[in-house]
Amino acid sequence: MSVPRPNAHVHFGVFFQGVNHTTVWSDPASGSQIDFETFRHMISTAEKGLFDAFFLGEGLRLREQQGKILDLDIAGRPDAIAQLSALAGITSHIGLVATQNTTYNEPGDLARRLAGLDILSGGRAGWNAVTTDNAWTGENFRRGGFLDHELRYERAGQFIRTARAIWDGWSDDALATSSGAASWSTDDAVQHLSRSSSQFDVDIDSTLPRSAQGHPVIFQAGDSPTGRDFAAANADVIFSRHGTHFEEALTFANDIRARLRAAGRPDDDIKILPGTQIVLAENAAEVEEKERWVREGQFTGQTALSLVGLVWGRDLSDLDPDGPLPADDPVPAPISVTRGAFRDGKDPIQLAREWRALAEAKNLSLREVAIETSQRSGFAGTPGQVADELTKWVREGATDGFNISPYIVPGGLDEIVEWLVPELQERGAYRTEYTSDTLRGHLGLREPLTRRKSGETDISAAG
Repeated sequence: MSVPRPNAHVHFGVFFQGVNHTTVWSDPASGSQIDFETFRHMISTAEKGLFDAFFLGEGLRLREQQGKILDLDIAGRPDAIAQLSALAGITSHIGLVATQNTTYNEPGDLARRLAGLDILSGGRAGWNAVTTDNAWTGENFRRGGFLDHELRYERAGQFIRTARAIWDGWSDDALATSSGAASWSTDDAVQHLSRSSSQFDVDIDSTLPRSAQGHPVIFQAGDSPTGRDFAAANADVIFSRHGTHFEEALTFANDIRARLRAAGRPDDDIKILPGTQIVLAENAAEVEEKERWVREGQFTGQTALSLVGLVWGRDLSDLDPDGPLPADDPVPAPISVTRGAFRDGKDPIQLAREWRALAEAKNLSLREVAIETSQRSGFAGTPGQVADELTKWVREGATDGFNISPYIVPGGLDEIVEWLVPELQERGAYRTEYTSDTLRGHLGLREPLTRRKSGETDISAAG
């Protein structure tokens, strides 16, 4: 069931993932994934386009396949808070969202670093709180993969509640407002925090006051029932994977609204920003060709061999990606947690049969099969067509906006800002100027859960 919102605006964020196979990294227009100039170009373009936020992914360990580091991942990802602190100095409005792990960080340290980013940026910081339970990532850390799967959200909930308590450690009127005051702060400016739980023992005095937005904005991306409940109890924004099919997105949004009500929060208390890809062509006749170009660029021969190798359970680098599929049957084996589930839980033997039949029927190479069988994501069309579709999604309550993954770095937002944003503005579905200086203000969010006035929702103890 749709939720009519006839005057709603589309919110945009840009999701910078770092090296990944959805980026057309081999195109001459593609630049470095780690040079500061790349980040400067992208965030400046996004701010010119009045985006809400610049959102950075995280990689705590290089991905592997068959025990080897994946060649396409070797550029890595610089630390998000370090990057965003630098970008805060060359921007004035756009939000700065850092993906940070609750499994391999500690609340006293991370809360301080996020508060520092929030203050330095004038209230523009966000935290994408993610969890990890696998030992593969944990091997990078002293404790290793110590955390059982069922405990990852328990720890994350305790982490967020502790971080919020640290951010609330300073009173509202803690700092002097004039040089004539007797002291730079009041006597009771800082409240000591002592907290013990199954995951943390914290005894701390917060070192930083709150920013103009109160707390960094909390993003969360879990899609399991447990993850959705966690978001309903803790998050300000959900970064979902439902950014391609309208009905799926609407079903997800209605489910989140129901979970919010069950958690005692207003059903519009979370903004939903699914990840998506947008491919634009100036003329309708060019759309299919442009979309095909993007997909072929995303599936280089190396990428196709790597992904098909996940189905066959072995290294296929000795094969020609523009040749046929392997003649032998796959080796039934679990897919490494380092690469995800390309075969989507299907039996590899049966999947190989289906792919061979497809290849024979359409005379497809291995690479073409990888392209043909991959799930199409996002939106493709003329600026006007895509603007109509995005407006529909937001004004019928399927989402509040979109976190865009550009297929070219750093210029992947240029056409969106130059072509799509004006079309949305003409429809009255996109801001024409920033009306706030904080990320919380851009998104139209309420006060932080622990900072709300008496009578307003406060579920700070839920989790």
